[in-house]
Amino acid sequence: MSTLHAVVRPATGPAHGLVVLLHGVGSNERSLQALADGLDKRLQVVLPRAPLAFGADAFGWFTVQFGVQGPVIDPAQAEASRLLLIDYVRALQARHGVDTAHTLVAGFSQGGIMSASVALTAPQVARRFAILSGRILPEIAPHVPADIATRGVRGLILHGEQDSKLPFALATAAAARLQVLGVDHALHGYPADHTLTAAMQADFNAWTARELLSGH
Repeated sequence: MSTLHAVVRPATGPAHGLVVLLHGVGSNERSLQALADGLDKRLQVVLPRAPLAFGADAFGWFTVQFGVQGPVIDPAQAEASRLLLIDYVRALQARHGVDTAHTLVAGFSQGGIMSASVALTAPQVARRFAILSGRILPEIAPHVPADIATRGVRGLILHGEQDSKLPFALATAAAARLQVLGVDHALHGYPADHTLTAAMQADFNAWTARELLSGH
């Protein structure tokens, strides 16, 4: 496994669940520290740094250009990061004794994009994902298992309705895609731009606790 530098918010006692939080492009692993600190203390939370350096303390999972036709990505980089994260999450599960059903991959913006890429293509690794102001890459379609609807995957989409970077239409398109795939999900919109608001954080925390700590 390629190791990624990461910030860890350790669980208090044995981990009852694993949350991997992925930052957005041009940011770093510390950007979601407040979100991590707000999660239930029974959860092991890991915030890895993306492998591509774009500047001082600025990293990403793939390069992206924003044009009149919307975001254009480097698909080879996105695929390499997808495979890297699948291996990374597997190693974390083995280290902390957490199973797939109690593993959540979530992230903001590009991090949310990658969380969907992992869960939808490797449900044997993570069955919970959350897209916070992100989207689902159409490029992952060939890698989504034909039986994804039967694999117990559940997703959460939170998005600002005034998002000027990734328009809210991308959130509704993601929800429509999950509907077609038969993947259980929830979509919530907020009066916000491309940011993670207190209301989004509260809803994310509550959903995460319900999904990962039921039965504990």
